[in-house]
Amino acid sequence: MLQFQILATDPDSHARRARLTLNHGVVETPIFMPVGTYGTVKGVMPRNLHEMGAQIILGNTFHLWLRPGLEVIRAFGGLHGFEQWPKPILTDSGGFQVWSLGAMRKISEEGVHFASPVNGDKLFMSPEVSIQIQTVLNSDIVMQLDECTPYWQGDKASGHVTTEAEARASMELSLRWARRCQAEFERLGNRNALFGIVQGGMYEHLRQESLEALAALDLPGYAIGGVSVGEPKEDMRRIMAHTPHRLPAHKPRYLMGVGTPEDLVEGVACGVDMFDCVMPTRNARNGTYFTRTGDLKIRNARYKTDPLPIDPSCTCYACAGAEGVSWEDGGRGGFSRAYLHHLDRCGEMLGPMLATIHNLHFYLHLMQEVRAALETGRFSAFRQRFASERARGV
Repeated sequence: MLQFQILATDPDSHARRARLTLNHGVVETPIFMPVGTYGTVKGVMPRNLHEMGAQIILGNTFHLWLRPGLEVIRAFGGLHGFEQWPKPILTDSGGFQVWSLGAMRKISEEGVHFASPVNGDKLFMSPEVSIQIQTVLNSDIVMQLDECTPYWQGDKASGHVTTEAEARASMELSLRWARRCQAEFERLGNRNALFGIVQGGMYEHLRQESLEALAALDLPGYAIGGVSVGEPKEDMRRIMAHTPHRLPAHKPRYLMGVGTPEDLVEGVACGVDMFDCVMPTRNARNGTYFTRTGDLKIRNARYKTDPLPIDPSCTCYACAGAEGVSWEDGGRGGFSRAYLHHLDRCGEMLGPMLATIHNLHFYLHLMQEVRAALETGRFSAFRQRFASERARGV
């Protein structure tokens, strides 16, 4: 089941405020979705996700298929029961992970043959298999299997940028797979929502062909894939500006694997409703914190004795403590930059845990601010102010 209601639009851009109703709950959009690859968002307790306002999280079809396997998850009635997350879940199709295997996989019309990165077993994933796996996972949003078109063919030293002919062949294969996914989805009587994925590389006319063909399938929602795969930022922004607002206006739009806080705000302006990215959690484990005035790298020696919290305006547990009152509002809870620097230098687990809480809170709160700005007709002003604040630097 999927219902999508547009609540407000911005007159100066393609941004919109909407409400997405799924089998396991309501999602207010625009929204950022934390990534939970193996059935858990790394570094945070599910309780923390609830407290910071996470409405929907991701699971990874490919990895959950390999470990713990479908029989284990089936015994719990699906991924919600297995990981004890009662809210909506989106599962990717496995296409990106298969793409990332490189020489370990062989793509054909039928699907993908590959060696398991866990134990070397020979495995096969087709559009039908992907849908069968996701049906067992019982995810609220099921993604079609697609071929993630790379920006580079081979490596930068000996390869080349994907040509138009190569991008077309990949895009057309993804379209054929989309039709097979839809047929299998309907055959299984799946009661969740299937999203198609627009491909076409860095070529706008191929993107247009892809989205028109997918729109003709009348799927419940659509995603834009094949970005953040090694292309220059200006190319990613160009495709982001071209594609989302051309998708059906009455369906949700999902930009896959993007990105920085600036990318999210600009993506909303381009008409995107849903985002996911490993950046807030991965960067947290590498000692990088997102703040309103730029990115803070806690490993720098300048923070060894710094008494300030990561972001004085932030109300997350890492910055403001259990009371959730920012320093700017008179609060004095939370942890100092000096303490977080110390944890990072010592390799203590608490360091990346607090960093993950902060970064995810930052992303989710940013989307909350975007929704509020759209509701009150202030999105353009918010967009300009946010870009200016982030450019200042910590």
